[in-house]
Amino acid sequence: MRKLLAILGMVTCMVGLSACGQEEAAIGPISTEYAVEYGVNTVLQMDMIVSQNAVDQYLGRDVVYAGLENWKDALAEIGTFEGTDGAEVKFDDDEIIINVNILGSDHDATVEIISEYDKATTSLEYLSISTNIAYSFGELMKMAALNTLIGMGTVFIVLILISLIISCFNIIPKIQEKQKKKAEAKAASEAGAAVQADPVVAQIAAKEELADDTELVAVIAAAIAAYEGAGSTDGFVVRSIRKSNKSKWQNA
Repeated sequence: MRKLLAILGMVTCMVGLSACGQEEAAIGPISTEYAVEYGVNTVLQMDMIVSQNAVDQYLGRDVVYAGLENWKDALAEIGTFEGTDGAEVKFDDDEIIINVNILGSDHDATVEIISEYDKATTSLEYLSISTNIAYSFGELMKMAALNTLIGMGTVFIVLILISLIISCFNIIPKIQEKQKKKAEAKAASEAGAAVQADPVVAQIAAKEELADDTELVAVIAAAIAAYEGAGSTDGFVVRSIRKSNKSKWQNA
């Protein structure tokens, strides 16, 4: 009797589990088979539209146009489209997420189609369509290394540029100082030329020089007076004093 009750209990549990599985399979606005067929047909239609260069006809439908452009760009990585290999379906309230497996000559891919079920019209409306390339582990590592290299290279280049800019802060004052000296020398030469060109200014400058060397003028005047045998220096005036470039032998 106990064995019979145990068998009946097991049968009841199995029936309950099968019923639960049927309920889970029935969850969603459409069946899984229809969702898979819908996703596969969407991929086939996109490939046909792209192959016929008719993408611009869907400019008014933003989601479809974006999905077609994404599929068109992905074909460069996929290579030759060789068909589909099943799909996975997920239901989220009225949203249906379909991942269609794509077979390609170069890379496989997955097309993710998210649609919304309209209960009033019992139709599906696209929410998004995107194509994701399935890269190998080696390709992912290569892309990661390349991204890291580019990022680090950019950082080092920026640091080098910053160091060069900082080093220029020490060079700029020196350049400014040289330019200032050149400007002062030029101004001094122009002033000297102006003095030589104007005899009145030259006489004034000579008098100023003599005024600064009064003692020297007095000594020279006394020496000249003694040489001439004059009793005083009233007979001549020392107007300027210039250094002789001749040697002693030439003076002799």
